[in-house]
Amino acid sequence: MGSTSAENRGTEGVGRRDLIKRSAALGLISVPTMSFLSACASSGGDDSGDKAKAGKKTAKNPLGVNDTAGMEFVLFDGGFGKEYAEDAVKIYEKNFPQAKVKFSATQKIQSTLQPRFNQGTPPDLIDNSGAEQMDMGVLVGKDQLTDLTPLLDAPSYDDPNKKVRDTLRPGIVEMGQFDGEKVWILYYAYTVYGVWYSQKALDSLDEQYPETWDQMLAVCEKAKKKGMAGWTYAGKYPYYLPFSLYPMIGKVGGREVLDAIDNLEPNAWKHPAVKACFDAYYELYKKGYVLKGTPGLDHIQSQTAWAQGKALFIPNGSWVENESANVIPKDFGLAVSAPTGIDSSDKLPFGTIWASGGEPFIVPSKAKNAEGGMEQLRIMLSEASSKNFTGKVKSLTAYNGGTDGIALTPGLKSGVAALDKAGENVVNPRLQDWYVQLQKEKIGVSGLGEMMAGRLTPAEAIKKIQAYADEVAKDDSIKHYKHQ
Repeated sequence: MGSTSAENRGTEGVGRRDLIKRSAALGLISVPTMSFLSACASSGGDDSGDKAKAGKKTAKNPLGVNDTAGMEFVLFDGGFGKEYAEDAVKIYEKNFPQAKVKFSATQKIQSTLQPRFNQGTPPDLIDNSGAEQMDMGVLVGKDQLTDLTPLLDAPSYDDPNKKVRDTLRPGIVEMGQFDGEKVWILYYAYTVYGVWYSQKALDSLDEQYPETWDQMLAVCEKAKKKGMAGWTYAGKYPYYLPFSLYPMIGKVGGREVLDAIDNLEPNAWKHPAVKACFDAYYELYKKGYVLKGTPGLDHIQSQTAWAQGKALFIPNGSWVENESANVIPKDFGLAVSAPTGIDSSDKLPFGTIWASGGEPFIVPSKAKNAEGGMEQLRIMLSEASSKNFTGKVKSLTAYNGGTDGIALTPGLKSGVAALDKAGENVVNPRLQDWYVQLQKEKIGVSGLGEMMAGRLTPAEAIKKIQAYADEVAKDDSIKHYKHQ
C-alpha cells in the first residue's frame, strides 16, 4: 500500500532531504506499510503496571503530572528543525526538576517507533510527521492513542481562566477527531494554503490579484506577453494542486461540495462546481499559461523556477517561505492569496481559503507518562512557546495569537492578512488526512496530474477520480470517516 508513491523513490541526495523538510510542514505525508498495519493489529499486551503513578493535581500542575517520572518525547526532524521543541523541553525540566526528560529527533518516525508500539513501550509524546509518518487512521482504529480531551479542558498555560481548547485556531480541535467527540491528535503548526506569488512581479504587470477567472486568464495573458508563465506547480507531486483547487471548489459550490467529496458520496465529484473548477484549470494548460516542462518538475524545482520569475503563480502551503528562503530574492514581495473564483455566482465570497493544522502530535495509549506528554504540549501551546516557534520557523502555530511583537516575514504577514480576510470562510478538506493514498496517488497523480499534462480532459479526469473514490467507499478493509 503506497509503496510506489513519489516519496518512496529516490531515497538519497538533496531531493530526499528537501522532501522530508517539506513534509515537516505538511503533516500529511503518510505512507502506511503492511508491516505497520500488522504491528498495530498485534500490539503488545497490557503493561499498565509500568505506567507512572499520577501526581497531585494543583493549579500549577492541572494534569496531575508525576513530578519525578521520566518523560520521553520523539520529534520529527524536518523543515521546522528541533530547536523550538528543545526550548519547550527546557521549560518542562524547569517546572519538574526531578523528572528526567529523554528527547530525540528522527526523520524515520515509523521504522524507529513501529517496533516500540508493537512491544507496548512507545514514547510519551510523538511528532508523527514526515515521509515515514505512521497512519493516523490505523492508530486510532487500533486504540493506540490517548484521548487528548483532558489537555484541551485543562487551564491554558498563560491564563487559568481559559481552557487550552479556547486558545486554539479554528478547526484544530475538529482535525484531531475521527469519530465522535474524542480528540486523538493535536496539530501544532498552522498552514495557510493558497496561491503564492511575487507582489513585485504582479506590480510589474500593473495588475491586482485576480478575483474572477476571466481576470485570472487576462493576467496570465499579460504575463505570457512579457515572457513569463502564468502558473507552475509540483508536476511530480500534483497533489499540491488541491491546495488552491479544493478551496476554489468550496468557494464556487459551497462547503457541502467539499464535505460530500470527503464523505465519499456517490457522484460527489460530478457536482457542477467541480466541473467548473476543473475546466478553469484545464484552460490554463490549453492556453499555454503553464510553465513549459512543469509536469516533470518536483516541488523544489517548480518553486525555484517560480522564485526566479519564470512563473507568476504557484499553489502551495505556508512552509514554502522557509523551504525556498535560499532562492526567493530579497525584493520578491512574497504574498499568498485565497484562490480566484469563477464569477459573482460563486456561493462563498472571494477570500475563502484553506487553512488547517500541520505537525500532528500524539500521546500513545500505552505511554508510561501520558500526563507528562500532555503537559509538554500544554507548555508548547503557551504564548511564549508559540512566539518562539513562529519567530524561528516562519510559521504560525495552533495557538490563536503569538504574533504580537514579532517582525513578521512577508509570507507570514500575507498569510495572517489572508486569514483575517477569510474570517469565517476558512475551509478544511479532510481527504488528505482520511484517505492518504486516494488523495495523493489517485486524485493527485492519476487524475489532476494527467489532466494538467493534457493527457485527460476534465470530463475524463472527473470520471476517473469518481471511480477511484467509489472504490475506496466500497472497500471494507479501509476505515471510513464522515463529517459529523
